Amino acid sequence: MTQLSENWATLWEALADAQPDHVAVVVGDRTMRWRDLDLRAAKLAGALGEAGVGPGSKVAQLLYNCTEYLETVYALFKLRATPVNVNYRYLTEEVAYILDNSDAEVLVFHGALGDRVVGLQERLPGLRVLLQVDDGSPLVPGARWFHEVRDAADPAPRIERSGDDLLFLYTGGTTGLPKGVMWRHVDLFGALAFTGYVSMGLDLPTTPDEVGRVAAELNAAGRSPVNLCAPPLMHGTALFLAISAFVLGGTVVLLGERRFDADELWRLVDEHGATQLSIVGDAFARPMVAALDRAEAEGRRYGLTSVQRIVSTGATLSAEHKRAFQRHCPNAMIMDLIGASEGGPFALSMTMPGTEPTETAVFTAPPNAVVIDDTTGRPAERGSGVVGMLAVSGPMPQGYYKDSVKSEGTFRVIDGVRYTVPGDYATIDADGTVHLLGRGSVCINTGGEKVYPEEVEVAARSHPGVLDCNAVGVPDDRFGQVVTLVASRAPGTSATEDEVIAHVRAQLAAYKAPKRVVWVDAVYRSPSGKSDYRWAREAATGG
Repeated sequence: MTQLSENWATLWEALADAQPDHVAVVVGDRTMRWRDLDLRAAKLAGALGEAGVGPGSKVAQLLYNCTEYLETVYALFKLRATPVNVNYRYLTEEVAYILDNSDAEVLVFHGALGDRVVGLQERLPGLRVLLQVDDGSPLVPGARWFHEVRDAADPAPRIERSGDDLLFLYTGGTTGLPKGVMWRHVDLFGALAFTGYVSMGLDLPTTPDEVGRVAAELNAAGRSPVNLCAPPLMHGTALFLAISAFVLGGTVVLLGERRFDADELWRLVDEHGATQLSIVGDAFARPMVAALDRAEAEGRRYGLTSVQRIVSTGATLSAEHKRAFQRHCPNAMIMDLIGASEGGPFALSMTMPGTEPTETAVFTAPPNAVVIDDTTGRPAERGSGVVGMLAVSGPMPQGYYKDSVKSEGTFRVIDGVRYTVPGDYATIDADGTVHLLGRGSVCINTGGEKVYPEEVEVAARSHPGVLDCNAVGVPDDRFGQVVTLVASRAPGTSATEDEVIAHVRAQLAAYKAPKRVVWVDAVYRSPSGKSDYRWAREAATGG
């Protein structure tokens, strides 16, 4: 069947027309229905259009979770402009880099983040407009209030658009400078919506009206998802899952607090009957399980019977925490995915209710996944034992913005097939079993042997005294690098360096075990739960 090739604004307009009173998004205690989301986005599009924003214009968002985030994305889609995500933990220089690299003309930001915005217009002549979302902070010089600009405008008329329009998704920059991944709307539809329709046994719609009709029918039949996404909207996981849930007539539930609060998450699951939880590995699972255990010990119970699926991507979800989720949410299927800003899934692990989870960091490869042999530059045969970079064909981004060299390295054409190859190393057995080793860019070379951080971290975290950890290479005169573990202790424990090293040596070859363990109060992670290896390396070397 021909793939639908529409701009997402056109599809969302069809959803708003088909189910105007359906709740589109919940952010904490704030709820917004489709008719209101569409009207606000249209008015914002009118205001931005008057300010010169049009096809191809770049607009950056430095925002915590809020309905204004989705209003802005929708408005930009309406104008055929390009949204640009900015990590709200970034400081001034990091924000300036993203704005400059993306050629942003407009910045939408929360007032509480205004200290990173002051003076940027003087440094970046292309940054013409500052719109400040009111959170009680004073107005930044040169900025205008978001709500005043939006509310004073006439709604922008609906126009013809293209599936070739772009969304930028900036990578986390945890191993190097962030890169702007360029996703076309049509490719996002293929990567996100297609799998949703197939998983529900539905034919792929061929027109926007069909998208609206199918969504309304699913909603009326009680089959639409209620997707609670734990990571913030500025992370690709949350925005992409919102996009995929919307076309199935679903509702997206987001946390309202600015720091992750597991009790808020479970309260929202209970209040809104969430059917799917989307998280990023153990960084989210650990406090979520702890909150459930604490509530149980106190005689409190959250209503979790609605939860049908728990999906994790972007970081390791251990078998230990899968078992804990099974105990609290016995009806939920647990799906662990290897994904990236550049596409995927590259591999997956599904744990059905009542079954034993697979070993941590062991997955199954989809049919379109291969490993690329570094020696030959070609896909290795499954079962060959070759360690290579995971790659998949299918819908994927156009490349990195203004970086043709890195684009060619990540998006490769081999024997006429285009693959996305972000850099995660693995082996694939003959039966399709994937053994994940970790990102090549943080691979540790010690005495001529390669050590991938992921396998060291999985082994170390299985020690009851280790709460979280990162493995990094530290310069060494003899071996070039030595494996060093930056770790935090589990509450109430007193694990020692020698105990943890011995624990890892019992599971892995001796050269893979850390030579040192550097204890920290907490292992720093991005708001999305991903490891920050630059921070870990600084911590390991006393920086």
